[in-house]
Amino acid sequence: MKDIQKTTAGKTIARWASLTALIATLCSTQPLFAEETIADTISAGDTKLNFRLRYENVKQGAPANSAGDALTLRSRFTYTTVNISGLNAQFEADNVSAFDSESYNSTINGATINSVIADPKGTEINQIWLQYQNWNTKFKYGRQRILLDNQRFVGGVGFRQNEQTYDGFSITNRALKDTALFYAHINNVNRIFGGYSAVGDHNSRTDLANAKYTGWEAGIITAYAYLIDNKDFARFSTDTYGVRFSGRQKSDALAFGYNLEFATQQESNNNTLAYSANYFLIEGSLGISGVKLALGVEQLGSDNGVASFITPLATLHKFQGWSDQFLATPPEGVTDLYFTIGGKLGSAKLLLVLHQLKSCVDNAAGQDDLGNEVGFVAATKIGHYDLSLKYADYSSGDSSYTKVDTKKLWLTATANF
Repeated sequence: MKDIQKTTAGKTIARWASLTALIATLCSTQPLFAEETIADTISAGDTKLNFRLRYENVKQGAPANSAGDALTLRSRFTYTTVNISGLNAQFEADNVSAFDSESYNSTINGATINSVIADPKGTEINQIWLQYQNWNTKFKYGRQRILLDNQRFVGGVGFRQNEQTYDGFSITNRALKDTALFYAHINNVNRIFGGYSAVGDHNSRTDLANAKYTGWEAGIITAYAYLIDNKDFARFSTDTYGVRFSGRQKSDALAFGYNLEFATQQESNNNTLAYSANYFLIEGSLGISGVKLALGVEQLGSDNGVASFITPLATLHKFQGWSDQFLATPPEGVTDLYFTIGGKLGSAKLLLVLHQLKSCVDNAAGQDDLGNEVGFVAATKIGHYDLSLKYADYSSGDSSYTKVDTKKLWLTATANF
């Protein structure tokens, strides 16, 4: 796919040119049977509608002393064609509307006096891809969703109203027993800030490789290599290699789970920082009588405070606290000691999360306290509707890190048709 140009007009032309080419490809496909017409093929496709209404409130203490309120609605239309001789396609469009767009800083509306809530208004082509399946392999070309493992390294940031997707080519192969091989070459990253933002697209020459083996009873082993060449933001250009082991053992009354992961990273391509840093995760969980407890430590290491391990394609909101204080990892790195407890109360799912955050090395002021956070979420489903309440309360640590106390509240209603 051609790189998306950096002007609004250029982006629009490129997107609709891609859509036109895809439709032309589908319409030129020869029917398998005489009675199959193009109209029949189109009408047999799957259409889905999704609406997500969200209220988000942010309050930040000194020295920021700012707040933000956002009531936004994401409307999503998804159409997937039927599979014809292994060939199918998908088109997905999102519209994000804001009911009071000046009451929060969307990152593009100029309301910088308010707190940032990164849900800008706009309409985007979220996905548009052509896929061919054969020989236990899927070949996909176009704008697509890529979610790998727990999304710590590559994800879609699905919590935000505008999802992160990728322009490129991917291959998924399952020819080997109990083995899944994935490779993607990415030309452009469509970020959550939207096409009207100066940082909404990142021109890229990125290769993602992920190999997963599920045939071992003790757990799943995954090895990966993520080679990022970001043409627009050099700091994101990194080479990361790692391995993950994840498993779960269950008896009549108990379930014990474990996640172990290690990765190493260094600069690549246009990145001017010379560094090497490591990542590790150790997590254990215990399930008993419908209650699950987990204790873990995750570290994004530092090279003596020069630079830290980063995950620029991750679903960052999932990690190190929901208040999003560490979307940019400080050069001293982050060690996150966390505890979770979750269960059900009637039809509602409940989860409480505690984080204690430290830097891996002391900063120039000789300090290492990055603060702590308490998070809570309650979610339930009623018919077509998913309802949730989510809250995060972050307390800042040492003043030299310039963090501020932050409270965030989300009320979300999602409908699927």
